[in-house]
Amino acid sequence: MLRRVGKHDRRNSMKMRRRKAQVKMKLRAKRHAQERKSAATGGAKKAASAPKRAARAPTPVPAPPASTPATGSPPSA
Repeated sequence: MLRRVGKHDRRNSMKMRRRKAQVKMKLRAKRHAQERKSAATGGAKKAASAPKRAARAPTPVPAPPASTPATGSPPSA
C-alpha cells in the first residue's frame, strides 16, 4: 500500500497544512544545525563536482586543418 507523504500529499485540510509545515520546519532546523556545526568545526566545503552535462559530453575530435594552397597556384579543377 503506497501512501502520499510530505510534499507529495495533495490533501489541503488545515490539519494536513499544519502537519506538512511542521515537517518542513523540522527539516529546516536540522539542516541549519548541521550547517552551524560544520562552520564551527571549520569543515572544508565539499569539492564541487563537474556539471553532469560536461561529464556526459564526449570529448570533441579536433577538425583537420582547412586545405588552403600554401603556394599561390590556383586549385586544379
